Amino acid sequence: MKQPSRPHPVQSQDKDQNQPNPNPQQGHPLFDWRPLFFTLFLFALYYTLSLQGETAPTEVPYTQFKQQLLNNELASITMRGHQINGRYRESEKTSGYDFKTFMPSVNDDSLLPQIESQNVELIAKSEELPTWATVVISILPWILIFGFFAYSNRALQNRMGGGSGLFGFSRSHAKLYETPETSEINFGEVAGLDGAKEDLREVIEFLRNPEKFRKLDAKLPKGILMMGPPGTGKTLLAKATAAEAQVPFFSISGSEFVEMFVGVGAGRVRSMFQQAREKAPALIFVDEIDSVGRVRGTGVGGGNDEREQTLNQILAEMDGFSSDEPIVVLAATNRPDVLDPALMRPGRFDRKISLELPQKKARLQILQVHTRKKPLSEDVDLEQLSARTIGFSGADIENLVNEAALHAAREDKSIIEQSDFEHAHDKILLGTERQEILNSDDKNRIAYHESGHALLSMFLPNADPVSKVTIIPRGRALGVTETMPVEDRVNYTQEVLEDRLCVLLGGRCSERVVFGNVSSGAADDLKQCTLLARRMVTQWGMNEKLGPVHFSQHEEHPFLGMEIASSKDFSDVTAHTIDLEVEALIKKSEQRALQLLSDRRPQLDALAKALLASETITADEIKQLIK
Repeated sequence: MKQPSRPHPVQSQDKDQNQPNPNPQQGHPLFDWRPLFFTLFLFALYYTLSLQGETAPTEVPYTQFKQQLLNNELASITMRGHQINGRYRESEKTSGYDFKTFMPSVNDDSLLPQIESQNVELIAKSEELPTWATVVISILPWILIFGFFAYSNRALQNRMGGGSGLFGFSRSHAKLYETPETSEINFGEVAGLDGAKEDLREVIEFLRNPEKFRKLDAKLPKGILMMGPPGTGKTLLAKATAAEAQVPFFSISGSEFVEMFVGVGAGRVRSMFQQAREKAPALIFVDEIDSVGRVRGTGVGGGNDEREQTLNQILAEMDGFSSDEPIVVLAATNRPDVLDPALMRPGRFDRKISLELPQKKARLQILQVHTRKKPLSEDVDLEQLSARTIGFSGADIENLVNEAALHAAREDKSIIEQSDFEHAHDKILLGTERQEILNSDDKNRIAYHESGHALLSMFLPNADPVSKVTIIPRGRALGVTETMPVEDRVNYTQEVLEDRLCVLLGGRCSERVVFGNVSSGAADDLKQCTLLARRMVTQWGMNEKLGPVHFSQHEEHPFLGMEIASSKDFSDVTAHTIDLEVEALIKKSEQRALQLLSDRRPQLDALAKALLASETITADEIKQLIK
């Protein structure tokens, strides 16, 4: 029972074209016992085969052996230390021995004379092992030790995603993309970022023809920082830049530099830049650089030595570029506020490119790019879709098109229709429908709750118009009122925000008007309402008593959590005044909403009745009901 907020951006829309497809193996243990078991199996097999066809000699007592010797039953004797092996004169064996025994620890001086008197062949063998056996036994432990380390190194290499294993932590994990002449990733695939593409064209020209700039002693930026919300196409733009320049493209995430051992990240930075120099002209792209480039010396108990050493190495490598060295570093982040100032100064990342959520024209271009290869029905209106996707990032739009295609496939359609896009839009914005059975009292209350939101949205002059209202449970909400702005906005007046407060409180106020009490269904509405009212008072100066003053109350430290690092630059008396003014603003909006709903009780009842009958009503149906 809440109004949907603007869709939260998801991950980037970047396409992975022309990738080397490393496919690192995952989940390998540090040591695999299978080779050891295989080796033991081979030894057992060899021993079994070596004894194949032979019968093990029978062990007899020493006294019995002496008696058989005296009875002239023995043909030959083999002695090795205290062990005696022998064969009988009437033996049926062609190889091996018939019996074995062991000499007692006391000397038997009569044994040798008896053997000679019976004319028995005597073979004496040394207790020492053969030379080859001695060599094998002496070197076998070393073979096992080195074999263990070699196999552990390989297993660790696989475990680290194709890294350098036990003896090569510091080798770079950057993926190298050797861009072909005909790449599908180019500026034509990057829709809606015309300003950013224009800023990168001179970088492309520099990488293609560095001599042109050397003649004029022109110095291009060593680093370019792309800033923007997730999903706005930062990674895609970096790949397109490399493709347009036709140069090798090294791509790595900032988190891949940092390991548990100090110095590993710095070594990987050196390795990556060395590889780039060998491939120059080249482009280095560091995604999510805020994971390694945060302000140094921060955190509970001091800074992170490994992360700071990695950052220092990045700074040193960028300083090491000569002015005409054809290497450019691109970096992307959605948290530029936490980056170290040393990283942002001229000579490092001295050019910043801001990527914002696309406007209507850009959204249309993105839709055209992602639907270019998809079979669309004639009723698909991309213009309408671009107007309904305010607040969508490029990744959101790509996901919208894909969800529509998936829905069409589930319905066994050969083309994608407008209804598929409508279904995908509702699924993304409102959530997936839940098969949840509500009792009549809950359903009635939800219907009036959503009718309150919808009625105020239709009558308040500065509120966003309603596009759809449903009491079908979606996502985490039991009912949803979907509102869509008429056009893109970058600024909001006080009147617009006050009307929004009324709309947010409309569901709760509707319950109070109809039932005389309220329920827990307005929890999210109250959360959004309180946050908006506090921003109006503390950040936007929309309060007569406090005046045009900005009160900084929740500045999140780069490493500390908000609750730990929250600070305020005003007194406790002012904080109390802020709380009172926020409370007064919300109560004023509540009284306004109650009055409007009470005055329009018949329209409220009509909307609730229609919702109970059909569960979902559109904007046109609402307009007919409230005439």
